[in-house]
Amino acid sequence: MFVSEKQLPNGSSPAVPTVQWTLLDPDDYGLPLAHYVWLLRRYAQWIALVVITSVLVALLVSLRLPRIYESTVVIDVDRNLPTGVVGEAATVVPAQDINQFLTTQVKLVQSDSVLRPVVQEFDLLRRPEEYGATDRETIQRILGSPIKLRQLKVKHPPNTFLIEISYRSTDPELAAQVANAIAQSYLQRTYEMRYRAAEGLARYMEKQIEELRAKMERSSNALAAYEKELGIIDSEQRTGMLAARLLELNTAYTRAQAERIQKEAAYEAIRQGGIDALASMLGGAPYQRLWETYNEARKRFAEIRAHFGPNHPEYKISESQLAELERQLEEARQQALHNAEVAYRQALEQERRLGETLRETKAEFDRLNARSFEYQTLKREAEGDKQLYDELMRRIKEATINASFQNAAVRIADPARPANRPVLPNIPLNVGLAFLISALVAVGVVLVWDRLDNSVRDPEQVMATLGVPVIGSLPEVRSWHSRLPVITATWAVSDNGNAEHAVRAYREAIRTLRNSVLLANLDSPLRTLLVTSPAPSEGKSTVAAYLALAHARHHRTLLVDADLRRPTLHKRFSLEPRGGLSDVLVDGKPWQQFVIHLEEEPKLGILPAGSGVPSDLTDLLGRELLRIGREAASSYELIIIDAPPLLGFAEPLLLAVNVDGVLVVARAGQTTLKSMVAVLRMLERLRVNLIGIALNETSERVSDSYRYYRYYQRYYRTSSEPKQLGPSQQAGSEIQEG
Repeated sequence: MFVSEKQLPNGSSPAVPTVQWTLLDPDDYGLPLAHYVWLLRRYAQWIALVVITSVLVALLVSLRLPRIYESTVVIDVDRNLPTGVVGEAATVVPAQDINQFLTTQVKLVQSDSVLRPVVQEFDLLRRPEEYGATDRETIQRILGSPIKLRQLKVKHPPNTFLIEISYRSTDPELAAQVANAIAQSYLQRTYEMRYRAAEGLARYMEKQIEELRAKMERSSNALAAYEKELGIIDSEQRTGMLAARLLELNTAYTRAQAERIQKEAAYEAIRQGGIDALASMLGGAPYQRLWETYNEARKRFAEIRAHFGPNHPEYKISESQLAELERQLEEARQQALHNAEVAYRQALEQERRLGETLRETKAEFDRLNARSFEYQTLKREAEGDKQLYDELMRRIKEATINASFQNAAVRIADPARPANRPVLPNIPLNVGLAFLISALVAVGVVLVWDRLDNSVRDPEQVMATLGVPVIGSLPEVRSWHSRLPVITATWAVSDNGNAEHAVRAYREAIRTLRNSVLLANLDSPLRTLLVTSPAPSEGKSTVAAYLALAHARHHRTLLVDADLRRPTLHKRFSLEPRGGLSDVLVDGKPWQQFVIHLEEEPKLGILPAGSGVPSDLTDLLGRELLRIGREAASSYELIIIDAPPLLGFAEPLLLAVNVDGVLVVARAGQTTLKSMVAVLRMLERLRVNLIGIALNETSERVSDSYRYYRYYQRYYRTSSEPKQLGPSQQAGSEIQEG
């Protein structure tokens, strides 16, 4: 029932919501795969129309296009052949950089130097498939810039040594001739490039040969003058002889030094030593016998001296013998000393002479060796100049010969021939591409359009994006698009089977919505229900009317048209009201005198809006409806109020806080999620008891969830046809059945 005036608008708290819901962010919602499948099925006819149209257009355009023929000449490039016939060019094989080489040749075929002679020969600038030039000025302007043929295609097949030159034209004979001419021009161009390179090299070397000849003569003259100055023919031979002699002298000098040292040591030993030393220094049998005799005499004298005295004859004889032997040994020592001195002085003199000779030879060798470096430098320079001159002369001759040689490294392997079938237009390819591209574009447009569509579509989407339950989903009745009165026309269709099935589906949806509203809170049944929508033309008045009809089947129901700005309920029921809620607000008349009861529906009372009121009196609407609710509570079990839209109008906010529950009607495919979010946030701030959302006019056009109603219609097609009733009777009975 209505809350008391003490509670609103500045009361403590409104009624506790019967349905708990949480407002979500619509951007977090992801569409399932089934939605895209439905979307493609929904727009299948449009997609098919676009594809068929595109295919037909592509077919017609392809049939009207001129026939283009293509001829191809194949060129074989042999990198293993030498680039010349004489010299190093005849033996050297080019490096195996085949990919770079073939890429270079492909670019060379497309160069201006190769194409210009062919263009001028066949007058290709006037061909429509090329430039289509007709006047001389245009032709001269094109010839003044690098020429590129649009119909020329040059490619290198992978893993081959081939180059394919293809040309397209409307004339098959011309295509073959141009392709072969381009190949011949390419061969001629490669020969000219090689000839000019060799010729330029030869001319350059000829310019250098004179300077090289003069340099060679100067170096030869300098070498001859130096040899004459040294007085030698071969400096290297003279240096070798001196080196050998120096080696021999050095060896002899070393031996002389050793011999002198040895003889000097012997001389000093004899000169400073006694008889004992003489025995060890002298050699030979005489000296050895004398020394042995001397030793025996000494030994015998020692024995005699031990037995006899100095005056004994034996003693004297032995002493005299020993003295004689000592004298002989001394004479021998003096002779040996003289001999050793002579030998020593001879060795010393020999050492001195060898040293002088060695020093002289070494000085001569050093002098000659120092001049030999200069000589060798002059000799090497003269020989190098002569060798370079000879090599340059040889290369000039080779370059001259190779320049006139045209090898077969680049040759035509397969000449072009006129084609018997055109390559363009490729009708199967064009039709296939048109089919594929148009299908992709059409599907893309559908997906983008669907992505840009921000409207509500089905209960699952609303629940997933907004977190608010949808308590009723009302199917679309096609005849509503004509905006006929609901009671007198739409529901009276009996000669159209499809319309009857749509009416039955709608009737069942209304019954479901009625039960959802009544079962929202069993402990505290709703006595007042506000039906509103985010924006106009979303079907709230129609839903309110048929919801009232369904509830009036067994319960007394009052339907109030509170949309004073745009009243429509009297039109829905084909009524001619004599007044209404506006008269209650303006004149203060009793509301009971304006309530209309239908003959077919005695339990349904309708309070029309009347003729409208000034906008400044709409603020009284909430208070008057509060009073009407209190007064009508004893006569009616449910009061349904058709309120203006929530967005842009103040009245529904005043009404929403004064009723037991609010039902928001959204139109599938029209109401946007943005407007729904604004409405729900507004109701959330006011802490209004939101019963739920009724999704109106759901159909296969906007959602894939319409299968339920389609199956429902199929189910009813198997049942018997209902009895024909009058317009208002049939509408009321179909709403109230069950």
